[in-house]
Amino acid sequence: MRFTPLESKIIDIARPVATDMALELVHVKIVGEGGSQNVQVMAEDPATGRLGVDDCAKLSRALSAVFDVEDPINGAYRLEVSSPGIDRPLTRLSDFEKYKDFDVKLEISMPNENGQKKFRGIVTGIKDGIITIDTDQGEAEVEFDSLTKAKLVLTDDLIKKTANL
Repeated sequence: MRFTPLESKIIDIARPVATDMALELVHVKIVGEGGSQNVQVMAEDPATGRLGVDDCAKLSRALSAVFDVEDPINGAYRLEVSSPGIDRPLTRLSDFEKYKDFDVKLEISMPNENGQKKFRGIVTGIKDGIITIDTDQGEAEVEFDSLTKAKLVLTDDLIKKTANL
């Protein structure tokens, strides 16, 4: 999964903070420019795949303290800490393994040989960093390292299947 250099820097700072709280960092995204930047951090309890309001607040306070010391962002920003939600982003290969047979939307940085950058389909396999999905146009293979965006699609089937995850 590709991240901007600033997002990668935030990930490097935030991951140990989340780990110390027995949480897993799921995603970091920076939205906006200059003084109106939002730093979005998604984390989860690895046992439940969720993050409650109290844990969001605790992680937010811990990250704020570390960001105040490390000062990774020039200028003002807003920190948003949340659970990844049901139609979560898929940012790790393990996410694709966990959500095999689910409907996903993927976007890659450069068009493939057919000129396609966006894909939607069912994850059918993961091998050697290649994600295979079954799309309306047939099978597609997407290299994990070329992904710029990946998420589950909110469907009735997803709601039913994840109720017990």
